[in-house]
Amino acid sequence: MTVKKLDDVSAAVVRSGIIAILRAPTADSFASVAEVLVESGVTALEVTLTSRGAVDAIAGLRRQLPASVAVGAGTVLTADDVKAAVDAGAEFLISPVIDTELVASSPVPFYPGTATPTEMYAAHQAGAPLVKLFPAASLGTGFLRSVRGPLPQVNVMPTGGIALDDISDWLAAGAKAVGLGAPLIGDAASGGSLAALGARARHAVAAVQFARS
Repeated sequence: MTVKKLDDVSAAVVRSGIIAILRAPTADSFASVAEVLVESGVTALEVTLTSRGAVDAIAGLRRQLPASVAVGAGTVLTADDVKAAVDAGAEFLISPVIDTELVASSPVPFYPGTATPTEMYAAHQAGAPLVKLFPAASLGTGFLRSVRGPLPQVNVMPTGGIALDDISDWLAAGAKAVGLGAPLIGDAASGGSLAALGARARHAVAAVQFARS
């Protein structure tokens, strides 16, 4: 078994411990949401391509945010998605499913969605530095602990339905980072309270720090 050294972007994602998933009908509010998240200590952001204006938002966030913040694209399903996102400045790509050809050919780190040990290993073998476990809440921390035994070389990023109070449990089970959508963002990307978003983000960051202390 060979444990591969993480690339710089994936290492930055792991340091953040959290990937904030920005998903809304439109990406109009993503700039203000991102500013609050970064100020609160979340330094990895995923802009989902299902949000109208997502590609332009990625380009804008890359100009707006410090270089230390990793900005990527989510819901990447096709080669055209890969090109559009990378051309806009996406530093990593995430998908809810696994397409090993996209993983292997991507010019930036690609984190595919998996739900079985076979898929997780296939993603790792295709070159995925991090493997998205999705939907994580349906599988549970016990599943991750069981898989980590025979597959310790696979770096797992659980995503999907993870509550803020469950972050520490997932990291303790072996997760390298967690993806957080609605439990973290709430309605902030659709006109909701940015102050409440900041409080949730600080809670999430504190949970990561606690788990790693």
